Amino acid sequence: MSDPIVIIGSGFAAYQLVKAIRRQDANAHLCVITADDGHDYNKPDLSHVFSKAQNKDDLVLATGEEFAQQHQLTLLSGSKVDSIDAQSHCVRVNGERIHYSKLVLATGASPYIPLIEGNGVERVRTLNSLDEFAEHHDALNDAQNVMVLGGGLIGVEIALDLANAGKNVVLVEPAPTLMVNQLPELVGLKLQQHLRSQGIDIHTNAKVEQLNQLGNKQSARLNNDLVLEVDEVVVCAGLRANTELALSTGALVNKGIVVDQTMQTTLVDIYALGDCAEFMGEVRAYLQPILLSANALAKTLLGTPTEVVLPTMMVKVKTPSYPIQLAGVTSGSEIERWQIDAQSHGMVAKAYNSDNQPIGFIATDQMASQAFALLRELATKY
Repeated sequence: MSDPIVIIGSGFAAYQLVKAIRRQDANAHLCVITADDGHDYNKPDLSHVFSKAQNKDDLVLATGEEFAQQHQLTLLSGSKVDSIDAQSHCVRVNGERIHYSKLVLATGASPYIPLIEGNGVERVRTLNSLDEFAEHHDALNDAQNVMVLGGGLIGVEIALDLANAGKNVVLVEPAPTLMVNQLPELVGLKLQQHLRSQGIDIHTNAKVEQLNQLGNKQSARLNNDLVLEVDEVVVCAGLRANTELALSTGALVNKGIVVDQTMQTTLVDIYALGDCAEFMGEVRAYLQPILLSANALAKTLLGTPTEVVLPTMMVKVKTPSYPIQLAGVTSGSEIERWQIDAQSHGMVAKAYNSDNQPIGFIATDQMASQAFALLRELATKY
């Protein structure tokens, strides 16, 4: 039997790749190596687990064993890769050498924890994986007062979910407005206004400088000297690609593991996919680009080199009481001007470049229903 295609990781990207390979080839030899249980689950569901009163078992679509059986692969769960020998085409795991024909790094990303003083930092909660959710579920479920650090897309989603679950939520964001990497100021302020109407206490232009544990409570001192006492603190301050393995092999790493149009790293027969991969200068940690990249990579791994082509894609923010959908370029210096249609029932903001071409849009609230028409318009003009 030929050496297997080895995939390191068992998150969304890894398992979408497995499914894409199996749609094309029922017999390809596959091996998945993962440090966790290898369960198949939908990671975006972590953004609304508390309002739905869900636990870990509710989120599992298939156990690791079930997934391995369904897709006819070798699963090495609870296993950490010690090293990769790119020259010999092998990985060392559990003291053994496993040779590969192709190797895929789907090592994901880890939560970024801001530099904070105090003994409470060790008790902060993160919700970036099924295992993290299981670890912190009971503490967060029992908490009544929760602080969320980070007002980006994930922080906003989790803050609203916790509020919908009946908790008192404080959201702390260093930027002047929420979701600053996706939304212009006016839209960010509208989102902020809505979250406040849902009872969320929002502090922008603020960050926690010190966090101390006081019995069962956490005492947080902000940079404006405001002191807030809560039961738990959830950190949603962004992700950093897990690149350690790639670095150890000598692959080029920047913000993520640098890949070409076929998702190959700078090393022969080694590829990267998902939250750890930097494609065309960006780490694209959204579902649609990962799906499209997995489909193309599956063809490449099976012998038909295929470049990844990413169309203009839409992002849906999971804030049910205030829907937001956006696509294209919605932040940065490429935007010359905004055209904004603000109504009592929502807003549509269109971004234009210096050539007066539409390059992105944001649709909110009831006007989010216009998103697909706006996407079609954007795709034909940009």
